[in-house]
Amino acid sequence: MRYIEFGPNKDKVSVIGAGCMRISQMDQQAAYAFVKTSLEAGINFFDHADIYGRGESERVFGRLFAEKPSLRDEMFLQSKCAIHDGLYDFDQDYILKSVDGILERLNTDHIDSLLLHRPDALMEPEEVGEAFDKLKASGKVRSFGVSNENRFQMELLRSGLSENLSANQIQMSLVHCPVIDAGINVNMMNEAGQMRDGGILEYCRMNQMAVQCWSPLQIGFFGGVFLGSDQYPELNKVLNALAEKYETAPDTIAYAWLLRIPGKMQVITGTTKPQRILSAAKAADIRLTKPEWYDLYKAAGKQLP
Repeated sequence: MRYIEFGPNKDKVSVIGAGCMRISQMDQQAAYAFVKTSLEAGINFFDHADIYGRGESERVFGRLFAEKPSLRDEMFLQSKCAIHDGLYDFDQDYILKSVDGILERLNTDHIDSLLLHRPDALMEPEEVGEAFDKLKASGKVRSFGVSNENRFQMELLRSGLSENLSANQIQMSLVHCPVIDAGINVNMMNEAGQMRDGGILEYCRMNQMAVQCWSPLQIGFFGGVFLGSDQYPELNKVLNALAEKYETAPDTIAYAWLLRIPGKMQVITGTTKPQRILSAAKAADIRLTKPEWYDLYKAAGKQLP
């Protein structure tokens, strides 16, 4: 496993993260197997959100910690808040209340990272800053970040904060990568040249922020996976060929493609299957060559100008 230095505390955090959105219906035995498999593979980063399973995903971990308290010390725990009742809410009172609920459900006294879950168009940076300062001073949260925000949203938010943001979690895969497309097609009069993100990758790299890729195997917004898809025969051909070369699985290569991008890249998997978790972990040890990276990009239907 490979690790990055995360946030102001320079925590050692795995580049592969175990996404916990789908664990809400797990019994304790299955949940323990999920955690144990991840930890044994070197994955110490577990990604939650207060809306996953309406809080039940966090409660699953809370019950695990009640039975096996030592597990908490082996993990870097992240959760997210802001989505409720059909809106996005960065109000100070709501953030503080949300974190208290997260900690109660997780049965822990702190989380290592808190992300604001999607942008709030009515955000007041100073109010968010006050909430973060209170959470930091109380020891409830050790670092802070955002999800799905562009460069200028992060810059605006940063104007009200007393410390840097540590991460931005965005949807990104071999097929869904407009943050890459726009950079390759700068100043071109084509669809790929449309910059929709304002330079997320560049901003995060310049500010030592982790980029956390969610839905790393998805075609679009929950549009199914591209692995084995009839829509992407050439991509799957190249994935399979590289999987054979590196003696691994095609999904491992797809994760390795994301991790090859310079900066603090992380992949958030959505799987709960032990074999898939182990397959994802292997991606941290594969460094694709530049020709291989571009071959995959073009096989996904992308064109170089």
